Order: sequence, then structure tokens, then C-alpha cells
Amino acid sequence: MTYLIDANVFIQAKNLHYGLDFCPAFWQWLIEHNATGRVFSIDRVADQIKAGDDELSEWAKKYGDSLFLATDSNVASYFSTVSTWVTQQDYEPAAVNSFFQIADYYLIAHALAGEHIVVTHEIPSYSERRIKIPDVCAGLDINFMTPYEMLRKECARFVLGNVNDEYSER
Repeated sequence: MTYLIDANVFIQAKNLHYGLDFCPAFWQWLIEHNATGRVFSIDRVADQIKAGDDELSEWAKKYGDSLFLATDSNVASYFSTVSTWVTQQDYEPAAVNSFFQIADYYLIAHALAGEHIVVTHEIPSYSERRIKIPDVCAGLDINFMTPYEMLRKECARFVLGNVNDEYSER
């Protein structure tokens, strides 16, 4: 099982719960699990992150060579599957046009091509005005989860020193 991480996971991690300055273990976990072939993202997400010109963009530039998968001809062959599903729904034309221009479209095609589990903070909305990743995943039978579900499933542990409490025995 491999995970494909949405841009909002990186951005919210940096801005909220796993800042690069105070929780380097999260970022190291991503690097290590990428090295074992379990955690990836895509080139379009890398472009979005690198445009930020901040500590996250520096991290992505330093560690992104293997983390961010390229959009190749195999992935491109799934664009029609994604676009057919999207255009057959009741989304407003502006939502469809917007979706085809952002990384989410590519993320879904990558997930289909590689049979990845999509990891995102987005939640289903079933709105006609905005196409959300979980809605497309559900429609195309792609597994998706939150980053917290991924971390729990993978038994990630970010432990300070030698902690002896009821939770350190997990």
C-alpha cells in the first residue's frame, strides 16, 4: 500500500501541528517512508509548495527528488477516466474548469495509475460549486484518508527522549 499526499497535508503540517522547527520527526518520517516506497506526492503539488518561498519550499527542494512523482504517459492515460467522471456529475461549469487546472486533477490520475491511497485534509462536500478530492475518490473507487489516519495505520511515533507512560508501550 502506498500513499499519495495532497498539498494541504504539507501546508497544514507546516503551519499548524508539525512545524518544521518544532516537530522535525514528522518530516523525517515522510522522508524515511518515501525511501521505502510507501509515501509520495506529485510534481504538481511540488510546484505549488515550491512557489511558497518559505521553509516548506526549501524542504521540498532538498528532499523532493524522489518524493514528488512525475506525471508521465501512464498517469496521463487516466486523465480521461477522471475527466469523464467529473463532467458526468452535476458540478457547475466553473467548478469543472477550475478542477482541471489544479493539482487535484493530477493527484487523482496519479492515484488511479499507481493504485495509491490519497491522503488529504479535505472532507466530502457534495457541492456543485467546488469539486473536492474525497468526492472524486468515492466516485472512482479510490481509497482516501486523513493524514492522521495514515499515521495511525502506519504506527508512526514521534517520541521525545525516553518517555515512560501508558502511551509509550504502543
